[in-house]
Amino acid sequence: MKYPQAGREWAWQWVFPSKSLSVDPRGGAIRRHHVSDVTIQKAVSDAVRRAGLSKPASVHTLRHSFATSLLLNGVDIRQIQDYLGHANVETTMIYTHVVKDLRNPATSPLDLLRAAPARAVP
Repeated sequence: MKYPQAGREWAWQWVFPSKSLSVDPRGGAIRRHHVSDVTIQKAVSDAVRRAGLSKPASVHTLRHSFATSLLLNGVDIRQIQDYLGHANVETTMIYTHVVKDLRNPATSPLDLLRAAPARAVP
């Protein structure tokens, strides 16, 4: 075995572990693996339904939100490319179009009135 202590080291633990144990087909050892992607997709779908969201949302929506948030906070596009596992930076650049519209949101004239100092009436 290449990493005999892997089961005891933090780096080898699952962020989302499965509830059940399974048999490792390579060696027959009983192990806990990660939760399946279908399980996470169902959990997000249930959460969206319970929240009563009017727009569709999915695990992929969370991925887009993560990338957009990173860009808005000044994270380098190459780092985001690495986080998302994109082979080409052009794929990651799609998020810059969304961010361009979010960086300088329009200000309502009413917001400008609220921010202005009060004037003395003569």
